[in-house]
Amino acid sequence: LQECILSGIMSVNGKKVLHMDRNSYYGGESASITPLEDLYKRFNLPGTPPESMGRGRDWNVDLIPKFLMANGQLVKMLLYTEVTRYLDFKVIEGSFVYKGGKIYKVPSTEAEALASSLMGLFEKRRFRKFLVYVANFDENDPRTFEGVDPKKTTMRDVYKKFDLGQDVIDFTGHALALYRTDDYLDQPCQETINRIKLYSESLARYGKSPYLYPLYGLGELPQGFARLSAIYGGTYMLNKPIEEIVIENGKVVGVKSEGEV
Repeated sequence: LQECILSGIMSVNGKKVLHMDRNSYYGGESASITPLEDLYKRFNLPGTPPESMGRGRDWNVDLIPKFLMANGQLVKMLLYTEVTRYLDFKVIEGSFVYKGGKIYKVPSTEAEALASSLMGLFEKRRFRKFLVYVANFDENDPRTFEGVDPKKTTMRDVYKKFDLGQDVIDFTGHALALYRTDDYLDQPCQETINRIKLYSESLARYGKSPYLYPLYGLGELPQGFARLSAIYGGTYMLNKPIEEIVIENGKVVGVKSEGEV
């Protein structure tokens, strides 16, 4: 993906780009494998996909599944480069947390938050106050800090300030700020507040969920940038193993592949 983005941007800026890939598909590790039969081949699975899975062509399996935040860096980049022209997105319908043997929907609107059984009534009020604080927080405007030093105050202290209980802390840290461990609690709060902010701004963009996903899998992303590069004269070669980078007088002058330069 990284290389495809670079090819796209460099081609747009008038550079002459040759992009070689030893695989027969775009995107390397960030590819989507389709049909299912190819997935079986790729991972040397015996036999063929079971009939109950329907047509192999109806599946796109992402090697590294990732959600896009609707207001995140990558979406901004897609809009800026207009690669969105080549992609169709779906909004993920909702996200869920598993807690104490039950599954709960992560509330995505105020109404859902009030109805959610993830917190008690008073807790909800305090949580709402906290969310309002996060929404107004601006790291360049000390008036929004309310006595918190973003570079020194830990997140644990911020939670204390709003008197939030352990359940809400777990939920905020893992379902909104998307941390995998609790290490963030003892680090300065700026990063966490910005993560929660990104989550709520993403939520506000396209409806019920902050996450977007390319309709035909993440493999669409590298292909979109590859297409951008091609429109501006970039050349792509798939199935092209690279044997050697040719250097003359300390400068790269070519690439050797299958015996030719």
